[in-house]
Amino acid sequence: MSDSCCGTIAVEIEQFTTPQQTTSGQAGDLPVVVIGAGPVGLAAAAHLTERGIDFLLLEAGDRVAASVAQWGHVRVFSPWKYDIDAAARRLLEADGWTAPDADWLPVGAELIDDYLAPLAKLFGDKVRLGAKVTAISRLGYDRVRTAGREEVPFLIRLEGGEELRARAVVDASGTYTSPNVLGASGLPAHGEGAVFVDHALPDVLGADRDRYEGKHTLVVGAGHSAATTLLALAELENTPITWAIRGGSAGRTYGGGDADALPARGVLGTRLRAHVDSGRVTLLTGFFTHRVGESEAGIEVISRDPAGHEQSVRVERIVSATGYRPDHSITSELRLDLDPVLGSPRQMAPLIDPNQHSCGTVPAHGVDELAHPEPGYYAVGVKSYGRAPTFLMATGYEQVRSVVAALAGDWEAARDVQLELPETGVCSSNLAEAQEQRVGLATGISGGLLSAPLPLATVSASSGGCCG
Repeated sequence: MSDSCCGTIAVEIEQFTTPQQTTSGQAGDLPVVVIGAGPVGLAAAAHLTERGIDFLLLEAGDRVAASVAQWGHVRVFSPWKYDIDAAARRLLEADGWTAPDADWLPVGAELIDDYLAPLAKLFGDKVRLGAKVTAISRLGYDRVRTAGREEVPFLIRLEGGEELRARAVVDASGTYTSPNVLGASGLPAHGEGAVFVDHALPDVLGADRDRYEGKHTLVVGAGHSAATTLLALAELENTPITWAIRGGSAGRTYGGGDADALPARGVLGTRLRAHVDSGRVTLLTGFFTHRVGESEAGIEVISRDPAGHEQSVRVERIVSATGYRPDHSITSELRLDLDPVLGSPRQMAPLIDPNQHSCGTVPAHGVDELAHPEPGYYAVGVKSYGRAPTFLMATGYEQVRSVVAALAGDWEAARDVQLELPETGVCSSNLAEAQEQRVGLATGISGGLLSAPLPLATVSASSGGCCG
């Protein structure tokens, strides 16, 4: 019993455990709705197909993998052998598809053209484009109502007003459309909204070349996305480059070099270090973006560190590669148990905490760690990692394999989670140094859907895709 302003009322207390049965009754006859037709969402569709579970895949963009298309010019550091989901491979090969060279490093456009688009084609009209989800709830239930909740369908509302029903929801919508701010304290820098800022991975050597060539550009962030943009800018003549990070050293971005199990990722840091050492890239450490302002003389960016010390730089362009955060607004009427720091499922947080882990040291996890008090809703892929930059595509593939097995009632398979990830060369041996550098550090996509990328211009077919 509990006292309230309206008198004494009964309060029902729920014990949160992973449900053995996702939904029942009328909901059980409905499809599973997958949100997002990127690599992880399409992998979920492949596993649902193999399990014989009806589904509908909703993609907000006007094409499959619309977010991947935004960085289509970028080469991922993980070769094809890490980029293709096992169930997706089986379905494609049964249709006559031939896998790309396992050791080749695809650019985003190749990831779509040679893998994701052919995979989506297998699912026909189960994939709906231009279907942006704006809200998810339970049919006839707001977040407060409890009795019988798990027996009613999910209600999914689309941007145009259409409403759909589902027995379960697999949310692979990602974080690409919700980047972090430029400001150092998690808040927008003063004036940030009034000054145009490009977010991570502009096509510096292609479509966006005219915007950057010959322009002094500031890149803010210490993740792989920042490194990628810096390397691309270094290819442009007469283009001054300044790189700002909050840490006192760029060692975390430089990574493991030759010790990295993914050679392209090691090369990324090695080449960036060479540009800094040569003076091609000017590195500003201890830079906490506080204020930005624009005038005829250019854009002034002012840093104010926690001690109140200021430094400033005047530039013509800004690229904010400060990472991404999940947008949970569409699930405000669902009962989610989110970690208060990362915004990931609470049980996931200690496994992916960037103060303790990098992408190569995240342990295997599946449906139990992804579950919420809302039976049948699972955020998967990079969205499940919240603000942790430690995600790899292979991790997302194992997540959806486990979740779909649970939806099929195969709990033995669902809980048999296995994940083999390549070491980064810095994740374990240099963890203490990396942790020190992470304090207040702005990170890029780092491990997002693209793992960590290399600019297309630095990789040629003759080089085998590992270096320029």
